[in-house]
Amino acid sequence: MKRVDKQTVSHILEEIGLLLELKGENPFKSRAYRRAARTIRTLPGNLAERVAAGTLDEAPGIGAALSEKITELVETGTLAYHTELLVSFPPGFSELLTIAGLGPKKAKILYDALGIASVGELEYACQENRLADLPGFGAKTQEKLLEGIARRRRYQGRFLFPEALEIAEGIRADLAKHPAVSRVAVAGSLRRCLETVTDADLVAAVSDAETAGAALTGRPEVARIIEQGPTKTAVQLEGGLQIDLRCVDETVYPFALLHFTGSKEHNAALRARARRLGLTLNEYGLFKGNKSLPCRDEKEIYAALGLAFIAPELREDRGEIAAAEAGELPDLVSPEELRGVFHVHTVASDGTATLEELTAAAAERGWQYLGICDHSRSAHYAHGLEVERVRRQWQEIDALNEAGGVRLFKGIETDILADGALDYPDEVLAGFDFVVASIHSYFQLPEAEQTARLLRALENPYTTILGHLTGRLLLARDGYAVDLEAVIAAAVRRKVVLELNANPHRLDLDWRLLKQARDAGVMIAINPDAHDLKGLDDVRYGVGVARKGWLSAGDILNTRSAAEVADWFGRRRS
Repeated sequence: MKRVDKQTVSHILEEIGLLLELKGENPFKSRAYRRAARTIRTLPGNLAERVAAGTLDEAPGIGAALSEKITELVETGTLAYHTELLVSFPPGFSELLTIAGLGPKKAKILYDALGIASVGELEYACQENRLADLPGFGAKTQEKLLEGIARRRRYQGRFLFPEALEIAEGIRADLAKHPAVSRVAVAGSLRRCLETVTDADLVAAVSDAETAGAALTGRPEVARIIEQGPTKTAVQLEGGLQIDLRCVDETVYPFALLHFTGSKEHNAALRARARRLGLTLNEYGLFKGNKSLPCRDEKEIYAALGLAFIAPELREDRGEIAAAEAGELPDLVSPEELRGVFHVHTVASDGTATLEELTAAAAERGWQYLGICDHSRSAHYAHGLEVERVRRQWQEIDALNEAGGVRLFKGIETDILADGALDYPDEVLAGFDFVVASIHSYFQLPEAEQTARLLRALENPYTTILGHLTGRLLLARDGYAVDLEAVIAAAVRRKVVLELNANPHRLDLDWRLLKQARDAGVMIAINPDAHDLKGLDDVRYGVGVARKGWLSAGDILNTRSAAEVADWFGRRRS
């Protein structure tokens, strides 16, 4: 019996929560399964080992009953309770809930009124205009559902960067221990820190390709062997992710790693440069005529081509080769250079950790400061803070700061209202050390209106950081229509920091725009948008995106010390 991985367990628990909501069960029960899904997804270490040790119920939100069900799922590959729920609905019905804009209640209405029980039936019904006169729907809803179906089809088969990276790194670590493997690395789009991927590439230097390939195909989470040859082994895991393993000789390894890291465009540009130098470059080596020019690593390959080493994140053929030739590549930021983070939620709104717990977690990570940033009062869905609760939180922060240690900055994530105003009067905003202004509603405004809304928010003298600028949710929701060049220009003029939201579902601002923002003179803050202690570590994904966007430490606010940040906040207000 195959054991399932964390992603599969999390998905099944999430689906149980949705099915319970559809059946009209107690909402607390539904939320418990969804909370457990989030816990499992971010749980450190090996899930099977936790199950074997009987320590699952030590994880937050997982009691004895849920621990028993997760254990059954991990040890047998199935969960009877999940199967019972599934058979109470038509096959394919749960897939309806993956369509943006279609929640459980609306899906139930569609099933009861029109018998719609699959994505295909929903698409046909929308095309036949059957939802236009259905109470609670209408022509606009019908149009949005068609857009959601098209988006789902476009994103199908893609995975978020952090999810795929965790899986690939786990396999890489296991392969590194294999006696036939001398070197192994994650390659491809994961190594280049692309925000979503279709598969995971591994390159290994091996003495015995057959046994190294068998180490991959024999893993318990492998659902299907796609290819098994002398140099390439490809498998599909239970969760759907494809793993491609390339096995090569030690002397070929640097060239294979360079080639399979990509991008195709970067590789093509490198090969063209090699030809101009009278050389041939491919995945097997660097040659001058028939003579092989050995290189021990990628740095030596770039040097042989007259180039400085180009970090994997930059290999997209977007000017990096010219910069490497001219000695103008940026000194890319590293995770160790962050001195603290902003945009952290607490139990006061929709977070799960207290101020004290967050302070201790920041100290464990070696940070000097933390920017506390709960939701503002209009965010009723997130238990946003009324003014009285804001003032109480300030008092708590003052008391913790007086005790010394990690400095807490008083912040808020204020909603940008429909007209561009912020969610508190100026006399309240003036009491914060910093203000993150974000859009959480009215995503469908026309571009001109959305842009005017953001520009008004930027004009507010208390707006310090503009949060998750485009509002996108990767693989779920496209960013709203906005004139980004106008927003960037206004941020420069008003000295407002643009957030690089490191939440794996956002990674917003997009790396393709970061270099443009940097060149315009915008300061960037890498914020985790953390809602629990584990979420603090999402900043590492933000650093990957920052590196991909050509950012150095000097471009990022939270590489500065606590004193420098406090001074920056103060000078900006004066």
